[in-house]
Amino acid sequence: MSRVSKGLWGLAAFLSLGVALFSYRLLAPDPPAVGDDVLANLMRRPWLPIHAGFAATALLVGPFQFLPRLRLSAPKLHRTIGKIYVAACLASAPAGLLLAWGTDAGPIAQWGFGTLGVLWFSATAYAFWLATQGRIAEHRRWMIRSFAMTFAAVTLRLYLPIPPMFLHMSFLEGYRIISWFSWTSNLLVVELFLSWTALRAMANRTADRVLSAGSQ
Repeated sequence: MSRVSKGLWGLAAFLSLGVALFSYRLLAPDPPAVGDDVLANLMRRPWLPIHAGFAATALLVGPFQFLPRLRLSAPKLHRTIGKIYVAACLASAPAGLLLAWGTDAGPIAQWGFGTLGVLWFSATAYAFWLATQGRIAEHRRWMIRSFAMTFAAVTLRLYLPIPPMFLHMSFLEGYRIISWFSWTSNLLVVELFLSWTALRAMANRTADRVLSAGSQ
């Protein structure tokens, strides 16, 4: 990993840890610092602690799946962490879908978070299936997409202050926009990264063939 990669990984891991630990408070019978929008959700019980607990676990373990040293030096540990991550995502996503249906923020937010739940579940399940088939390169690409949606729990909280502070929007108006932008922005960055790495790999292979042909 380059210094930039290490720095970005460290920042993502730090933010994931902070949001995960803060989210575990929702497992308490009477959790502190819960907003009115959460309390108004029709599906809050029992689905909020289920969604929050498993999503927090996915946030905690997810970053470690992207450490090349761990993957190469401790493959069994990598697979164990991966199974925990997959199980946490597959348990959290359906609960998140039900919470999306129960929100009082309106249909835009319902569809935003609901679509996230469906795509998050599907991408994670597909990534796991690819691993069982030995299609590791594809598995890694889909795991990156999965974690991009897991990381929406972080970007959601980073974006929430922006509309009221800088765009002169109400919290509810901003919340509706962020219900989509919190995860689509992550996926956009990931797709650009995956496309760039694929193009770079193709360019390297082409350069190697040209050098090989020239040396003959």
